[in-house]
Amino acid sequence: MDADLRTLRERLAEVSDLHRAMGVLGWDQRVTMPPLGTPARAEALATLGRIAHERFVDDELGRLLERLRPLEESLPYDSDEASLIRVTRRDWEKARKVPAELRAEMTRAAAQGHQVWVEARARSDFAAFLPTLERNLELRRRYVECFEWEDSPYTPLLDDYEPFMTTTEVAEVFGVIRPALAELVREAPRVEAGFLRGRFAPELQRAFAERVLATFGFTEGAWRLDTTAHPFCTSFSNRDVRLTTRYHETGLESLWSTLHEAGHGLYAHGIADSLQRTPLAGAPSLGLNESQSRTWENLVGRSRAFWTCWYEPLRETFPEQLGDVALDAFVAAINRAEPGLIRVEADETTYSLHIILRFELERRLIEGTLAPRDLPEAWNAGMRELLGVEVPDDAHGVLQDVHWSAGSFGYFPTYALGNVISLQLWAAVREAIPDVEEQMAAGELHELSAWLRDNLYALGRKLTPKETIERLTGTAGIDPGPYLAYLRDKLAALPAGA
Repeated sequence: MDADLRTLRERLAEVSDLHRAMGVLGWDQRVTMPPLGTPARAEALATLGRIAHERFVDDELGRLLERLRPLEESLPYDSDEASLIRVTRRDWEKARKVPAELRAEMTRAAAQGHQVWVEARARSDFAAFLPTLERNLELRRRYVECFEWEDSPYTPLLDDYEPFMTTTEVAEVFGVIRPALAELVREAPRVEAGFLRGRFAPELQRAFAERVLATFGFTEGAWRLDTTAHPFCTSFSNRDVRLTTRYHETGLESLWSTLHEAGHGLYAHGIADSLQRTPLAGAPSLGLNESQSRTWENLVGRSRAFWTCWYEPLRETFPEQLGDVALDAFVAAINRAEPGLIRVEADETTYSLHIILRFELERRLIEGTLAPRDLPEAWNAGMRELLGVEVPDDAHGVLQDVHWSAGSFGYFPTYALGNVISLQLWAAVREAIPDVEEQMAAGELHELSAWLRDNLYALGRKLTPKETIERLTGTAGIDPGPYLAYLRDKLAALPAGA
């Protein structure tokens, strides 16, 4: 049995290496590759994706898993070995249902779609993007046909990002938070924030962000920060974390976008060494992963405690823009609720409304009740209804996100689920570190980072999402209550007419 476990690990390590190679190619495409490299890159990714898929769904791997079942049952449920066998079996059984050529074509289309989206967004030209959208939808519908579902064909896509959760369950969570958020936005005090719309030199924004990130708990030499059209984070091991961001000369939004990606990066950085090169070397779900990007972006990065330490260095970096702005005015401005067009630049309160719109639209696309050509009109109507915002053009509307160019349907809900989960986990943080605000005010983030690493990140995928939340909070499942209470308290504390 030891030999079988060793063989299993060797096979899984090879598959992991193939996926990491694909990750490097994908990062390079979105960060440094010249645009004309797209066709060749798409073929390379499709080839690697097909080979990785074929090696993973191999019959012998299934036989290995079956021979290892007695070992799995003899070990503690959350041991590395039992978890590896159990999680790999579920992944293998799901992957087996998907033909290798379909997997390759999905990978190829995703790579081809990226540059189409970049160019269409730059020209605000939805018509140029429409064939890519239609192709990705057609491939995802073929993918969905590989599986069985009870409530919606969207559920198999959601399961890729939020395992064991159904479309109906997501809709129930969103049904609670949607009206509550809409009411909070309507009643939120208006806050003066004009000083945040001045000119902020991108090179100074980057230098300041890197100063902050150096205090988050990353090991020196294990991460880097680059620019791209749409911010993202990826990693090729827990010691090779790639953060990306984008800068605008007018505004400081890039700072919180960078902190967001750093939260993803800290998760990848904190996964235990023993889980590397296995299916366990990731988060249990993207909702949990997003909970950490939102934790570092918002619960840390928008807190008064954090800026008690960092506001003076920021003001010294931008004295003309912020020299006459008091700390209280700055904190109020970055925590205001003010509907806007762009999701990645949205404030903490309106953000999940952007996500709910995308969830509703892509669910209708997959279920066939919304034609792709009608998406811009539906998008604009949804923005008007949910946020009271008029969309001036498709670049600021339906083309603003990269996800649909890659066929990543089912991804968007995890952002809002992550918002909710972040507050459930934050209660556990505050119980474990009662003086966490005092530490942030002193610029000390290492205890917070270490606690999250040891209690969450290091677990990888050993537990299901619900099991992970229950282990840390004592409550199974996703509870919107703490999230909504947090936002109500935050907005109530804002000075009226500031």
